[in-house]
Amino acid sequence: MSGVAVDAAVLVPTACSPVGDGAVSVLPELWVPEARQWLSTSSGRVASDGYSWMQAVHWVAGSGLYEPRRYRSHGPRSFGPTTVWIAQLLTELSPCRPGNAYLMRRTGLSERAVEYHLAMLRETGLLAWRVRGTRVRGERAQASEYVWMIPLEFDQALGIRTSGEGTARRVTGIAESGRELVAKLAKKASRKVRKPRSKTSSKAPAKASVRGAEQGVVTAVSDEARCTPMQVGTSASSTAGATSFPPESKLASGQSKSPTPKKVKRGRRRLNSVGRRFQLASELIRQVPWMGRASVPRIAWILKEVSDAGWTADEVIAFLDCGDAPSTVHRPSGFLAGRLKGATTLWPTAEGRARAVDAYRDSRRAERARHQEWEGAWQAPRSESVRRLVAEAFAPRSQQPVDNSLMADLPAHGHHAEDEAPDLEQLTREQVRDWRVRAMKDHQVVFDHIDAFGETSARRLFSNQLVNEVQRLSGTHHLVLGHTTWRSA
Repeated sequence: MSGVAVDAAVLVPTACSPVGDGAVSVLPELWVPEARQWLSTSSGRVASDGYSWMQAVHWVAGSGLYEPRRYRSHGPRSFGPTTVWIAQLLTELSPCRPGNAYLMRRTGLSERAVEYHLAMLRETGLLAWRVRGTRVRGERAQASEYVWMIPLEFDQALGIRTSGEGTARRVTGIAESGRELVAKLAKKASRKVRKPRSKTSSKAPAKASVRGAEQGVVTAVSDEARCTPMQVGTSASSTAGATSFPPESKLASGQSKSPTPKKVKRGRRRLNSVGRRFQLASELIRQVPWMGRASVPRIAWILKEVSDAGWTADEVIAFLDCGDAPSTVHRPSGFLAGRLKGATTLWPTAEGRARAVDAYRDSRRAERARHQEWEGAWQAPRSESVRRLVAEAFAPRSQQPVDNSLMADLPAHGHHAEDEAPDLEQLTREQVRDWRVRAMKDHQVVFDHIDAFGETSARRLFSNQLVNEVQRLSGTHHLVLGHTTWRSA
C-alpha cells in the first residue's frame, strides 16, 4: 500500500487541466455525512463490477484523505488493510447484503469492529445504502443491502471523464496523467488480499530497513560467508573469526553443555500479594466460628492491609480476641472490618504480634474455643432435608423397622456363645453378599457383629476394607449410635 500512497499524492485539480512534471494538488478531506450515504443522495457513481470498485478502494486506502471522525480511543484509526480485506469480501456477494454475523464468521472480528469498518466504507463514499437493515422486536433482523460506489474524488484525482447524471454516470475517458496510477490500482485490484497479520508481526526489521535505505546504508551478504554450520563450502578468510564446534563424540554421548543452561523451576510458585490475601481469608473462615458463611473474596479485600503487612492467621485471631464477639454476627465482613480498623498501627512489629499470639494460646478463652466444637451446644442444620435425616438418626432403635429376614442366615450356635464365633463356612456366597450390602447401607450392623462375635469374625464376614472404613467414619463427626446386639433385639 506504500506504492499506492506515493502515487496517490500526485493528483490533478480537475479532470480537464492535468498538472505536469509531478505537480501536487491536495484534494479536500474525504468525508461523506450519514445523510448522503444513501444511493439516492450519494454524489458518487455506481461501480459496474467488483474489480472496478476495488481500484477505488485501494486508492482511498493509499491516498490518506480519510480520517475517522470518532472518539480516538475507540475503533480503527485509519483506513487500513483490514478494511480493504472486508471490502474484498463484499465483492463476493451479489446482491451486496452482508450480515454482521457473516462478516464476523469470515473475519474473526467482533460485531463492533465489523460495524466500524462498514461505517468507514460508507464515510469514504465507497458504499451506499440501498435498503437499511431493520430490527423489530419479535421478528428476524434484516441485513442492510449496499451498493458499490466510486467516490467523486476518485474521478477528479485521476482525471476520469464521465457522461450522464447522478449515480448512473459512465466512464468515457481518462487523462494521460492518471493512466499510470490506474494501471497500478488495477494490478492491486486483481490480487487477492489476505488476512492482515497481527500487531506482533515483524515491524521492527521493516522499519530498520527503511531507515537504512533513507540513510544510504547498504548491507551486502556474500554467498561464501554464511553463519550456518550446514554450509558445504568455506571461505579462505573471515572477519567474524573462527568458530569451533564440539567433537562428534561429545555430541553423540550428550556430554556437551549449553553455554546458557535452562533454568528449571522446582517447587511451588510463590504467592503474590493478592494470593496471600486469599490464603489468609480462607484460613480465617475455617478457624473463626462466626465467619463460616463469609465470602472469601470480600474477606480478602478487607484483609488487604494486614496481609500486606505480613500478618498470619494466628495473629489476626489473637487481635480479634482482644474484644468479645457477639453470639450472632449477621454480617461477618462488616464486623471484621470494624475490628481490624487501625490494627497495623496498634501492632506494628512482628515481635509484638508473636508475644500476643503466645499470650492468646495460653488464655482460658483460647482453650475454651478449642473445645467448643465438642462441648458446645449443638445447632440444628438449616436445611429441612438434613434436619429430617438427623431426626431419623436420633430416633430410638425400637421405632426403626428391623429386618429379621437375614438373622436366620447365621448358624444357630453362634447366637448363644459370646466367646465362640459363628461358623461362616456354612454361609453361601449369596448370603455373604447380602450381609455386606446391608453393612454398607447401615454401619450399625458391623458394630453389632463386633459386639456379639468380635472384630475377627466381623473382618472375615464383611472384609477388612469395609470394617476399616466403618471405624474411620466413626472417629469423625459422624453420629455413632448405641450398639444393640442381635440377642437383645
